This record gives sequence, C-alpha cells and structure tokens, in this order.
Amino acid sequence: MTAGASLSALIQNARERGPEYAAKARERARAVGHPTAPLTPTQAVARLPLWAEPVRAVPNGFLRSALFAAIGKGKRRYMEREQIAALGGLEIRYTGQQLDQGDLDVYESVLHAVRHMLLGSQCRITAYALLKLMGKTDTGMNRETLHTRIARLTANAVEVRQGRHVYLGGLIDEAFKDDLSQEWVIVLNPKLLSLFARDQFTQVQWATRRAMDGKSLAQWLHGFYASHAKPVPVSIEVLLKLSGGKNTNPYSAHQKLRKALDAVGEASAAHGEWFGYEIKDGLVHVKKKAQRSQLRHLAKKAAKARKLRG
Repeated sequence: MTAGASLSALIQNARERGPEYAAKARERARAVGHPTAPLTPTQAVARLPLWAEPVRAVPNGFLRSALFAAIGKGKRRYMEREQIAALGGLEIRYTGQQLDQGDLDVYESVLHAVRHMLLGSQCRITAYALLKLMGKTDTGMNRETLHTRIARLTANAVEVRQGRHVYLGGLIDEAFKDDLSQEWVIVLNPKLLSLFARDQFTQVQWATRRAMDGKSLAQWLHGFYASHAKPVPVSIEVLLKLSGGKNTNPYSAHQKLRKALDAVGEASAAHGEWFGYEIKDGLVHVKKKAQRSQLRHLAKKAAKARKLRG
C-alpha cells in the first residue's frame, strides 16, 4: 500500500472512530504534507448519512411542523424566536422571514448536493446544477427565485429540540456567489448532523413530491405522512395547524385539505407509492406503505416492548 493510499484510509477511518483518532491522522498527514492535513476533528466525523438519488432526506422535525409552511405566494412576516406549531415531542423556535414549501425544495436539494461532502466545508455548485436537481429549467426567473430562497435560508436561526437531539443555528451557515466561476458556495453547520441521527430523518420520494409542484398543502401532507411508518388518526384542525396554513374559513379549509389529500394519493400512485385515506368524525385516517428503515424501526420497537413485558 502506498503512503498516500494508507493515509487516505486513515482519514476515512477517522470519520468512524472519532476525534481522537482523527487528531492522530492529521498529525501523520502533516508530517508528510498530505493534502487532507487541514481536516479538524469536527470535520472528520461530520458527514450526512448517504441516501439514494431518487430520494431526499429531511429531519423529521421539519416535516412534522409548520417550519416550512403550506402557504402561497405573497408577503411573508418576520418571526422573532417564535414557537412553531409542531407535533408532540418536538419544539421548534424560528427567527427570520417565514419559510414555505418552495424553500424546502431548495433546502432538500442543497442537502442532497452536500451529502457526499464533509459538513463545514465549501460545497461549490452552479445555479444550473442546483436547478436541475430541483427539476427546474435554467431560466433567469428561476435563477432569481433560487437566489432569493438561498438568501432566506441563510438569514435565519432555528432552535430544534427533536427527542434528545438539539440544534441551534442557521439552516445554511454561509452562502455566496463566486463571481469568477459563477458557482454558489454553500457551507452547512456540522452540528446539523444531530438532526440526522438514526430514526430522526425521513427519505422522501422526490418524484412524488415534484409531481405536486405548486400544491403546497399536498407537498406538506406528503412529507408529514412519509415521516410516519404507521400513521395514527389526526384531526383536520391539527393537520391544518401543523401545516401553517392561513385559511380561517373552516369549511373552505376542510375542502382544501380533502383536495390536497387526493393530490397526494394521485401522485403517490403514479410513482409507485401507496397512499389511501378516509375522514371519519373529523379524524384523518391514512394507510400507506412504510419504508424499509421504518419497518426496521417498528420491528425494534416491538422487540423492545416484548422484552419489557418479559
């Protein structure tokens, strides 16, 4: 094995064996001038879990709350450490301009682009490549919208308590346009990794979500139910509150919810997912096919329950 290859293996192992081992790797790398020398202990272990090309990974807290609200175009209000409507077990406070499902499209695409890199390092990507990831054409208007959304995702602060995992920081740490290469340079906080712990994030089927482009409530519902292996009945009022919608007319809101659920069912069926629902006594009952990781999670929970029962 060559010196360079052995050092590369050492750095790779550093990500798996922690900061102490990473420090030794850096010392050895410096001794021979290896290009991986600048790695810090935090960078050595801060890498998002890998996921396949057809999906986008999103922390459950973002899917089970009104952080990325199901709202339409128009003026957005500014929020100052405002507590966001969220499912039980979650606590989210947000500072910044209100976010919507279009912002989530951009953020999911940024996470997708960064997943092969070390968090905290610079991810360089052209507007063309980012728009392509989003399924958008490379037009002047789309570039301008992308710029606006990246700016909004950078100029904020979120406080997320997801189980025992806590994150306080920006959704995007740093973003700027390199005038020479015309690339976006994006940096994510390594501490975001705490929101991607096992069973704390969901792999959303991107083709299904894209099929509902422009249908913000349908997109929100798709993400919400994707984050549950076995959905329990939820009231219409709770769903509307969690989605962050602005419709104050109960009848109109209920009709909009039914239409959005139908859109989720149609998009799911068209892309190999199974989604069915029924509304009884004000409760929405949903049946869907769980992801493999969710089935493993349910199996572990059942085994743990059996063990506790003796």
